[in-house]
Amino acid sequence: MVCVKTIFGQAPIAQQVGASVQITAELLQKENLLRDEFAKKGLLWPAREVYIRSFKYDSQLEVWVRNNDNEKFQLFKTYKVCVLAGTIGPKRVDGDYQVPEGFYYISEFNPRSEYHLSLKLNYPNESDKILSDKTKPGGGIYIHGDCVSVGCIPLQNFQIDEVYLIAMGAKLNGESFIPVHVFPIRFNNRQSLDYYTKYSFDDIDLQHFTAGLKPVYDYFEKNKILPLIGITPNGDYDVLN
Repeated sequence: MVCVKTIFGQAPIAQQVGASVQITAELLQKENLLRDEFAKKGLLWPAREVYIRSFKYDSQLEVWVRNNDNEKFQLFKTYKVCVLAGTIGPKRVDGDYQVPEGFYYISEFNPRSEYHLSLKLNYPNESDKILSDKTKPGGGIYIHGDCVSVGCIPLQNFQIDEVYLIAMGAKLNGESFIPVHVFPIRFNNRQSLDYYTKYSFDDIDLQHFTAGLKPVYDYFEKNKILPLIGITPNGDYDVLN
C-alpha cells in the first residue's frame, strides 16, 4: 500500500488524473516527492501557476512555478529532452517531423496515452495558421513519455510523471491557460547561438521568424514574468508590453 499525504482533505492529484492503476500507483509515490521538493523551494502544492518552456537545440524543458500572479516565476526543474525530431525552425506542414517553435498552451491532458502520459499543445496556433500550409499544417503535438518522437517533445517516463502532475495540479487549482513556449535555442548560450548563426546563415525567412521569438525570451529572462504576446496580420509575434 502506498502512503499518500493529503492537504485540506483533498484527494491526491494522482488519484484525479484518470490514468491506469499501475501509472496511478507510480504517480502517488511521485506526488509525495514533488510536494516535499516544492516545500523546500517555498512553493505551494499543488502548483498555482505553471509556465513551461523548451529549447530544441539544447534539448531541455524547463518548468517554472509561482504561488500567485504578484510573484515572479521560479525555476522548479530542468528536464532533459531525450530525442530531437527534425531540425531548427518552425513546423509548417504535416509530416515534416518538425517540433513547432512559438508560443502555445496545453490544450489537452491525456492520462492514457500510448506514450505513457501526454500533454497536447494547441498547434497550429493563430500564427501557424497564417504561416503554415493552409490545408495540411499538421497537428497532434505533445509533451509525452516513452522517449520517442516524430515531432513531439519526449521525456523519460519518470520525468513526464512530474511534469504532468505539476501541470494537472495547476489546472485543478484553476489555471486554465498553461503556457508552453518552444524556442530553437537558448539565446544566452554561446555554443547554441554560434550553431544557430551558422545554421541560419543563408535563410532570411528563418532569421526573421527567430527574431520574433527572441523578445519574448529576453522579456522573461529580465522580468521572470510573461509578456502579453500578439500576432500581426502577417503571422509575426509581437510583444505588447
